[in-house]
Amino acid sequence: MPRTTTLECPGCPPLRALTFDSLGLIKVIESRGERGIPQVVERWGDPDSSKCVLAASIDDRKKDPLLAVARKNGEVEVLNPLNGEIRVVFSNVVEDGVQPEDDAIAGLHLFKRERSTGSCALLTCTTKGNASMRSIGVDKSMADVANISVTKTWKVCGSGNVLCSKVDGSENYAVFGGKGVEVNLWDLESSTKIWTAKPPPKNSLGIFTPTWFTCTTFLSNDDHRKFAAGTNNHQVHLYDISAQRRPVLSFDFRETAIKAVTEDQDGHTIYIGNGSGDLASFDMRTGKLLGCFIGKCSGSIRSMARHPELPVIASCGLDSYLRLWDINTRQLLSAVFLKQHLTNVVFDSNFVDKEIAATAQNVDGIQTTEIQTEDEIGTLPVKRKKASKEKREKKKKPEENEESAVTKSKKKSRKHKRENGDDA
Repeated sequence: MPRTTTLECPGCPPLRALTFDSLGLIKVIESRGERGIPQVVERWGDPDSSKCVLAASIDDRKKDPLLAVARKNGEVEVLNPLNGEIRVVFSNVVEDGVQPEDDAIAGLHLFKRERSTGSCALLTCTTKGNASMRSIGVDKSMADVANISVTKTWKVCGSGNVLCSKVDGSENYAVFGGKGVEVNLWDLESSTKIWTAKPPPKNSLGIFTPTWFTCTTFLSNDDHRKFAAGTNNHQVHLYDISAQRRPVLSFDFRETAIKAVTEDQDGHTIYIGNGSGDLASFDMRTGKLLGCFIGKCSGSIRSMARHPELPVIASCGLDSYLRLWDINTRQLLSAVFLKQHLTNVVFDSNFVDKEIAATAQNVDGIQTTEIQTEDEIGTLPVKRKKASKEKREKKKKPEENEESAVTKSKKKSRKHKRENGDDA
């Protein structure tokens, strides 16, 4: 039986997330209201295990956003993340006679630079180290004719399997790593390798730990020199290419392989997910554990995404749940069951809840009308009410004084009668 825990979920702020699963389905999850419950609002595609989504990348700009998806059968789709309309589909298989499963896509990045008219740039890397840069035409008027041109190709590694890749914030550098492949940094403009990590030395028993990187990320969007990488040996390494080739900081996390890692916007915090469903945050300046997220996952975490504006992080994996967490309190905000094994998750940062926007406008309109009516009516009625109250109080006071005087005189007369009776 899977491990389950009962937690109170307070709900999520307005957000929109897209998930990808092992059957090739793309599901859109939206949360509306200040503390809404996320729900599946759209589902794109038909279930097919050969179309399992291996990698995804989004360019969520306000005007003409795009979403790139790499599938198990070697196809790469570029579509509209707002309505699921497919713009371009092409095959990444270059060599004849090679099955897509033998050289699957391990890394995918859709460049967010200022795109030229009707085109975008796309970077792909396969498990055998075949990296390529493509220019893709995505003009709506020429949707039937795909204009795809390969601008650059190069070999990332000579042996081993590439399992992870990441492009920095400036989109000028990319890091690659995998099983038997040391993490190495490439300049995308010139397609040249500028740095390669050095394998760690043997331990005290003389045993050499084989290289097996599973995920990687840059610490900051402004600095490509520092990046973190997770390994299959439940270790996290921090590299600084300006300091040395070996890790400047290393630490262990639990007992299972590190499967996903993502960075925070502060430039020194990372979030780590492993094969047993543990999620935690670390300060990479000291390597200390900041805290674990409350709410145990019952399956391996395969992807994480940090919302660029809200203090929310999303995680998904083999337990078929999309979980949304609060970064500040590390509490579980909500969980959505999506039936299939999930492989990736991305956020649409430009999502705006129309209901909240409409209510905000209505509130502003009500406030302005109240201010106008107060200006038109004036403050005379308020003064009159106050004056009437004061007069009433003044009228009541003499009446009370008269009543008190009458009662006093009555009491005195009673005393005199008693005294006279005693004397008699």
